[in-house]
Amino acid sequence: MSIDCATVASIPALFLEQAGRLGPRPLLGAKRDGAWRWLGWAETESLALNLAGGLARLGLAAGDRVMLVSENRPEWAIADLGIMIAGGVTVPAYVTNTVADHLHVLENAQARFVVVSTLALAERLLEAAAQASTLPTLICLEMPSLSQAPGFDVLSWDQVLTMGMGTEDDMRTRAARLKRTDIACVIHTSGTGGAPRGVTLSHGALLADCVGAQDLLAPLGLDDNLFLSFLPLSHSYEHTVGLIFPLSIGAAIAYAEGLDQLAANMAEVRPTIMTAVPRLYETMRGRILGALRRQGGLKEKLFMAALDLGTRRLRGQRLSIGQAIVNRALDILVRRKVSARFGGRLKALVSGGAPLAFEVGGFFAALGVRILQGYGQTEAGPAISCSPPGKVKLETVGPPLAGITVRIADDGEILVKGEVLMQGYWRDPHATAQAIDAEGWLHTGDIGEVDEDGYIRITDRKRDIIVNSGGDNISPQRVEGLLTLQPEIAQAMVHGDKRPHLVALIVAAEECGAADVARAVERVNTRLSTIEKIRRHQVIAEPFTTDNLMLTPTMKIRRHVIRQRYAELLEGMYR
Repeated sequence: MSIDCATVASIPALFLEQAGRLGPRPLLGAKRDGAWRWLGWAETESLALNLAGGLARLGLAAGDRVMLVSENRPEWAIADLGIMIAGGVTVPAYVTNTVADHLHVLENAQARFVVVSTLALAERLLEAAAQASTLPTLICLEMPSLSQAPGFDVLSWDQVLTMGMGTEDDMRTRAARLKRTDIACVIHTSGTGGAPRGVTLSHGALLADCVGAQDLLAPLGLDDNLFLSFLPLSHSYEHTVGLIFPLSIGAAIAYAEGLDQLAANMAEVRPTIMTAVPRLYETMRGRILGALRRQGGLKEKLFMAALDLGTRRLRGQRLSIGQAIVNRALDILVRRKVSARFGGRLKALVSGGAPLAFEVGGFFAALGVRILQGYGQTEAGPAISCSPPGKVKLETVGPPLAGITVRIADDGEILVKGEVLMQGYWRDPHATAQAIDAEGWLHTGDIGEVDEDGYIRITDRKRDIIVNSGGDNISPQRVEGLLTLQPEIAQAMVHGDKRPHLVALIVAAEECGAADVARAVERVNTRLSTIEKIRRHQVIAEPFTTDNLMLTPTMKIRRHVIRQRYAELLEGMYR
């Protein structure tokens, strides 16, 4: 049951209207003690209203920021909705953040409250909060042991829910005051300088993205859908497409247990739509091919035949009569079994957050699994474009979503305009002015072109930010700066765009060898978040200089030159 996201005033208004309609129907599911347990719409509404009331009684005012640190689980969605119902602003943070990362987000957002889930996450968060200039109130799903007074209030989740009982009508009134232009969330993403910037997204921006998503997926049917949520909800892509959009169409959401259990979870909950980043699809493809190689025999031959014939059709090649007959037989022998591995009800896999390699997208498409590649940025809600189910071009990221305008600047940069755009970077007007020009166009930093069907093809990156295959934005300058601070390392270049992890080329300092460099890299890795860690590195003999064109006159490394010079070496570190 869909709601017109073009006219609804706010995300809480959307949610409360849906809850009133759908009542006992399942909404949020998670596996507990070996069984899937579900919260209905009405129960979720009650919990969100109580949390909102508890926050209000603790002093949360309209516009106050609340940091949210949790793995994907029903309480994440409840917290997000409760914060917004109370008029607050959600500030999601990655569970992989270091203490320093948490401290930066706390200070930048000036968060008054923090909701944190597990004891392990609370321990890291407590250390960061103790260093904050303004001590926040912590709300913990699992209460930590406080052997020493932390100097700030630490409350349990249940305490805050109890405090909010009896305030439901007041919270509905608060929610009714919200407007589309009010800020819904501040999501931190890395900038060119490495310090994460807070992207302020309004209720209208997220709802406008839902308008486009509804229009895109309408041909597949918007009723009776179930999403399997895997990508972290702290990522803008999953926050909008994996939470707000399902709410807008009355869908249920199941939270996967993790990558190792993903295949089992798909078979158990039988999702109709699943959104993820290329890295997940790369992993799934690798596991499928690895299992087939181990099995060998007829099963492997049939699978590879289905893959070959399916790929030929994707590339527009005509099949002979004999091949067409075999291909139809393989629909039953192979593709139907592949569909069953995804639960048997899958309408589409949606890929976003980073570019999807044709080999990966083509793999699934050739096996009869519809995969739609999208493109976006946190600064745009985040979804900008996506392939429509009726006409997929895997080498493109599809046409702009409804309500979004895209044009190509004179230098080839992709520019975007629409309600989906951020209001700016939190407390950073200078960076905002650099990202959005006076005419209201967002400068994406990506270079691309638009084909005759209006589909966007991304050809290069203008700005120097790595986007790994998990969709995470990483500043290479930050990591390189930490590496070259080590006495054993003279120069470094970090590589990993569209890849699952980072690798590095390193020039050793004078009189230092490979073992010295290895120890230095290990030291640096202890200061980096999980996505920033250097997994492999190679020491190279030739330094980067202006003479060999690997340095600019201003002593900045020429990444494209270095990548070209050491292409084989870089590729070898991913084998």
